[in-house]
Amino acid sequence: MLISAPCVVSLTWTLTDGQNRPIDALAEPLEFFYGGDDLLAKVEEALAGHAEGDELQLHLEPEQAFGDYRAELVCFEDRQLFPEQLETGMAFEGLPAGHKTPGMPGDAVYIVTEIYPSHVVLDGNHPLAGMSLRLDLKVRAVREATEDEAAARSVGGAPVTVLGSGTAPAGPSRLH
Repeated sequence: MLISAPCVVSLTWTLTDGQNRPIDALAEPLEFFYGGDDLLAKVEEALAGHAEGDELQLHLEPEQAFGDYRAELVCFEDRQLFPEQLETGMAFEGLPAGHKTPGMPGDAVYIVTEIYPSHVVLDGNHPLAGMSLRLDLKVRAVREATEDEAAARSVGGAPVTVLGSGTAPAGPSRLH
């Protein structure tokens, strides 16, 4: 079966930055809905017409992946607004109640990047924002989408991340 919307593709990949430094590897095949919300547009475009066993190498500029890095999405908030057990790398949906930084998007996922006795530095950018990426994909399987998958425009299940940790801070992380 050739990849065309709507269908489900099972992929493995290796993701590196523009200088070919490793970022993530998905060794076990994972299913994605093709023609919906699971994959980046550039990845879908490249997969069109391919079949099981095909391998693709993509170069993604920031605007084709996770966008440009936006310094205005970095803010400082009072340390007292956060739980006692706080570590860099923790993710929060939105800013905590009582936050002081005006104009920050409420629906962003903020990553704790630095912790000080008086304040915490939060970054609302995707961790791969501003980066050129190289993606080596292998199509492991292609199947027809179920009615439920087509209606949802997603395979569903746990969110996927390309950061190696296996956890997505919030919502589906499009390969995203």
